[in-house]
Order: sequence, then C-alpha cells, then structure tokens
Amino acid sequence: MTYVVILFFFGLSAGVIGRIKGSSFFIWFLVGFVLPFFGTLAALLYRWEREEPLRACEGCGKVQPLYVQVCTSCGRDLEFPEVH
Repeated sequence: MTYVVILFFFGLSAGVIGRIKGSSFFIWFLVGFVLPFFGTLAALLYRWEREEPLRACEGCGKVQPLYVQVCTSCGRDLEFPEVH
C-alpha cells in the first residue's frame, strides 16, 4: 500500500511538471507512475511546448505547432515555411 502511494505522488509530480510545460497531464502522470523517479526526471528534461513556433493552416486557418505536418482539423498537408 505504501508503494502505491509513492507511485501516485511520483505520477502526480511528473503530471504537474508536464502540464506546466504545455503537455498532457494524464500521459505524464502515467509515465511518472510506471517509472517512479525516471518519469519525473524525464518530465523535467522534456521540451517546453509553449515555446514552439506556430503556423496557420492555409485551408481552415487553425493555428498549430510547426512540427505538425498534417492539419488536425481539415487533414490538409502543411507546407514548411520558407526561411527568409
């Protein structure tokens, strides 16, 4: 029972850190729960998704991160913007 409580709090810490960095709380909670110390460490070392450059889809206008290749709203292939 004590081990489950420890796993819960490691999952909670990884989830909160992941959510602060702009990612999914639930996914990071599971990672932290399954990999107690390493999940929290991975959440700390994970990139900040809020600092990702954004672009708008030419078809529907939905704003998405630059690494998305297909629009999640309309399914259109997104062109990589030219560097000026």
